Amino acid sequence: MENQLLFAFSVFMGFFAIMNPVAIVPIFLSLTRSEDSHTTRFIAVRSLMLAFIIVAVFSITGNFIFTIFGLTVSAFQITGGLILFVIGMQMLQGSQSSVQNPSEKDRKQSREAALGIAISPLAMPILAGPGTITTAMSFSAGGDILPVLITIAMFAVMCVITYFLFIYGEKFITYIGASALGVITRMMGMILAVIGTQMVVSGIQGAFNL
Repeated sequence: MENQLLFAFSVFMGFFAIMNPVAIVPIFLSLTRSEDSHTTRFIAVRSLMLAFIIVAVFSITGNFIFTIFGLTVSAFQITGGLILFVIGMQMLQGSQSSVQNPSEKDRKQSREAALGIAISPLAMPILAGPGTITTAMSFSAGGDILPVLITIAMFAVMCVITYFLFIYGEKFITYIGASALGVITRMMGMILAVIGTQMVVSGIQGAFNL
């Protein structure tokens, strides 16, 4: 039992270090700054649910998915990095899709856009990125069912913690004001673009064994 608890703690800390949910909060706030509280909660729940499903699937199947489709972690890193870079550049330019008096059609489109944000870049590659997936595959490897269950359970705990960080981060918006959030949005855009670039570099290094 003690070894299992120690393993569970190691898995939790591994996920916490690679995901760094505290650092993700400003990115989440920047991506959802034009949404109301209900839509923000919708994005948070949907992105975390998708991230959980992705990590659970990779924890259970391991390298089978990459093998059957002929994929590599390096290719995943490069693709995810390019996505983050594009999103980061859009944030850096202050791009947003909200309007002050949206029509019913605009609200529907906003809902669809919110779903898009929940899928990418939040669920993948920010929450369930190459590092998180690799960490899950590493901890769940070995052929025994118990490490797999512990890995999935610890990521579920991480998702719950991240959800509360996302939701209560809304108070941060009210406190700092819209203008300050605009500055943070551009800063987070720059950071996101740099993270994306680093992922591409790491993917290229891994692909060519540099």
